[in-house]
Amino acid sequence: MRVLVTFGSARGGTEGLAQTVAEGLRDEGFTVDLVPAGQVRGLGGYDAVVVGGALYAGRWHKAARRFVKRHTAELRQRPVYFFSSGPLDGSATQREIPPVRGVKALMKRVGARGHVTFGGRLARDAKGFPASAMAKKRAGDWRDAGQVRAWAGSVAAQLRAETADSSPGA
Repeated sequence: MRVLVTFGSARGGTEGLAQTVAEGLRDEGFTVDLVPAGQVRGLGGYDAVVVGGALYAGRWHKAARRFVKRHTAELRQRPVYFFSSGPLDGSATQREIPPVRGVKALMKRVGARGHVTFGGRLARDAKGFPASAMAKKRAGDWRDAGQVRAWAGSVAAQLRAETADSSPGA
């Protein structure tokens, strides 16, 4: 099974999460392409898609939103999973954080099968306002590779189960 993992990331934290998701799916035996959301031209050849977006002020990264809107028809034809990154604290490892309103609407639009929110990252030397102001008090890395790999494993199990259910004789 061939899976596209795509993402919208301004400062590289969400890209790092997408890399970990891709590695986790590869470890599960899937063929995975990792491509920034703005560089994806089509979904032909992909059996499933994982879309990640950084959260800024309660909104998903623009590239992730545009990707979903641009490829809605194609996404509806295959299993799709979303992830968000954002909380600058340990809350994402302590409890399930539901998708923000805009992400929830995009999930409904394409029939996404699942969503998870992972902790975010903000470098101490972040540039631009408000990131630089936030970094003075909230700099750190709350991404949990174990949590990300576990989620990738659960996505892999769901994809395998769906494939087994749709195969002849199932």
